[in-house]
Amino acid sequence: MLSNLKPTESGIVDTYLPYYQQSQKRQILPLAISLYQSGILEGERKIEGGELILFTATWTISNRPVDLTRCRMDFPDHDLCYEMILPNNEFIDLLIDIILNYKKNQTIDFPQLFYYRLLGKKMGNPK
Repeated sequence: MLSNLKPTESGIVDTYLPYYQQSQKRQILPLAISLYQSGILEGERKIEGGELILFTATWTISNRPVDLTRCRMDFPDHDLCYEMILPNNEFIDLLIDIILNYKKNQTIDFPQLFYYRLLGKKMGNPK
């Protein structure tokens, strides 16, 4: 799925540019917005100890960076589902991280910060 992404149109990208200062993130932004507009991502989370847990993430779509995105995370093999709401620009930042990680490791997964937020835990206090 990620290898087939096509960059989104520049008009939408321009709306989001002020939210991303790093040049690497700005370069990936058109792909991240394209992924965002698809509304779905399937991947796998590697758990300590080596187990891979499949997930499907779905979310609401809007074109404004300050609108809220409702993200639903399903783990079908474990019959678990979680939801969280966050601003679009923050969610797209997470999608940028997913794409960067995919380019480096060929794995599709959200960054650890996403899971802390999803589970309502603070970074630095993972217990």
